[in-house]
Amino acid sequence: MAENEGAVGEAEGAAAPKSKFKLIVIVVAGLAVLAMGAAGYFFFFGHKSEEQHAEAAPPPKPPAFVEVPDLLVNLVGNPGDRVQYLKVKVVLEVKEEKQVEAIKPTLPRVSDIFQTYLRELRPSDLNGSAGLFRLKEELTKRVNVALAPNQVNAVLFKEIVVQ
Repeated sequence: MAENEGAVGEAEGAAAPKSKFKLIVIVVAGLAVLAMGAAGYFFFFGHKSEEQHAEAAPPPKPPAFVEVPDLLVNLVGNPGDRVQYLKVKVVLEVKEEKQVEAIKPTLPRVSDIFQTYLRELRPSDLNGSAGLFRLKEELTKRVNVALAPNQVNAVLFKEIVVQ
């Protein structure tokens, strides 16, 4: 019996380290599962609050517009051809309402720049949408030089008539 008791004591001693090892493995595996679950939650569901904050941002302010007085100029033509005229109604688009007040005192300069440029055009320069696009780009460039440091987003045509 003494031998059996010794064998049982050794078995209990050997079983204790195995049970501690199993316990440590189970605890580490449980912590790993919890960590992966938390990471997955934050990865998939954590961005909703940022998206909600982005959606809650105030909408951008609408642009403001400045009316330029109507322009009527004669176009350059070949000698002997009938004289053709260009009538243009233009609006300037700016970012903020406070820029409108800064631009209004300089409208005579803007009209002068536009008339000087428009008088050099030929009727063929205004043919098609490509001609109007080039005209719009050129007028935008010239008005931005004249109004610096204020900037105009675009020159918009309300009416264009070639007679």
